[in-house]
Amino acid sequence: MAIPSNTNMNVIMRLQIDKELGSFGAIAATIGGTGGDIVGIDVISSSKTSTTRDITVNVYDQNHAELMKQAIEKIEGVKVVFVSDQTFLMHLGGKIETQPKIPIKNRDDLSRVYTPGVARVCTAIAEEQSKAYSLTIKRNTVAIISDGTAVLGLGDIGPHAAMPVMEGKAMLFKQLAGVDAFPLCLDTKDTEEIIAIVKAIAPTFGGINLEDISAPRCFEIEQRLKEELDIPVFHDDQHGTAVVILAALLNALKITGKKIEDIKVVLTGIGAAGIACAKILTAAGVRNLVGVDRYGAINRSEHYENDSWTMFAAMTNPDNLTGSLSDVIAGADVFIGVSAPNILKVEDVKRMAKDPIVFAMANPVPEIAPEAAEPHVRVMATGRSDYPNQINNVLCFPGVFRAALDCRATEINEAMKIAAAKAIASIIEEDELSETYIIPSVFNSKVVERVREAVIQAAYETGVARRKRGEAKREAGAEEAAITM
Repeated sequence: MAIPSNTNMNVIMRLQIDKELGSFGAIAATIGGTGGDIVGIDVISSSKTSTTRDITVNVYDQNHAELMKQAIEKIEGVKVVFVSDQTFLMHLGGKIETQPKIPIKNRDDLSRVYTPGVARVCTAIAEEQSKAYSLTIKRNTVAIISDGTAVLGLGDIGPHAAMPVMEGKAMLFKQLAGVDAFPLCLDTKDTEEIIAIVKAIAPTFGGINLEDISAPRCFEIEQRLKEELDIPVFHDDQHGTAVVILAALLNALKITGKKIEDIKVVLTGIGAAGIACAKILTAAGVRNLVGVDRYGAINRSEHYENDSWTMFAAMTNPDNLTGSLSDVIAGADVFIGVSAPNILKVEDVKRMAKDPIVFAMANPVPEIAPEAAEPHVRVMATGRSDYPNQINNVLCFPGVFRAALDCRATEINEAMKIAAAKAIASIIEEDELSETYIIPSVFNSKVVERVREAVIQAAYETGVARRKRGEAKREAGAEEAAITM
């Protein structure tokens, strides 16, 4: 079994080898025989009867590693203690930590950062609550809140299992936008309890990022928190997806030469992300959007127990179309899927309008395989990184929250989201734009600052920014120097 040339996965196998029965030669032969490549050997411990070694092996996927482990376990005198790959090793002890900004080296330092000196700062905030933004972590800190009920590709896995995702999000906040984010996974699915908990911890944070909370509870949780808190609340699964889809669509339409107000959009998956997409697309100018779920096109002739669907029907499907996806796809300029694998057929794509645009966002298996769709579409995008035009929320949330914190916005409204989408789209210059490059990479260094500037402008224009114009651009040192004691 040969290892593919594009392999980039190493695993570390810790083996306890009986000195009388076990043979390293047999281990090496087994690893080679199963297609593995030994790239490192470390002796961890040794006794009179056994030796423990870590063997680093190059493999091509997790299944390959498992087959190798099973083969080694059959060798007499060899015990597999554990197998760890690079991904698991990166998660040991968690992926984030807190560190003090100022070292405490002596009694004088201690008296300033803690008692008795800290009492003066507490009193200043008690007398003027807004000083919490300049004198505490509040001005640069976001809470990432999840109950683990809708983790992408995994579903309801609970708060403990959701933590690695939230830690990863905190890393992205910090690395891309300098925002200090902290994951808080809640062991409750009760809507009222989640709302109460977030309200109770809100004084610590400058913003709330809701993450991986299942529909329809996520709608009420977000809406209530937006109404009852004076800091921005943003459900990234809904709005981050919607913002980046709009950005990609704006550039795709430049390629096809179509106007946003003239196109027909068919959207599958009328859950949290689907409804947010519909809202931002209609706000941006789409007039003819038809939503399809497992029961068919959402229309005004049906009675839905789901209030969100009733609301959705009222703002979409102007011709009140009914039927399946295949029934309503005819003549569509754009297909957007935030739903399930393999539900869009090649025959459906062939019935779309000239130069169709297909965004198949289901992950990891899209609504249609790009290889099957590409001969029949003008622009193709997915949520995957191994195909061109990856639509990724990471393009949105760091810059949006950086902006909201910097101008001390009370909310993140639709105008700010549209501004973010236009900013993301603008990263790609006219001479760079192509069918396979409609959206910038998540590692493009221009994205966060371009989004930040656009969102701050929209916040001022819509009256939700609390800092005076110009203050959001101050250097931190200048602000600190301006504090009156």
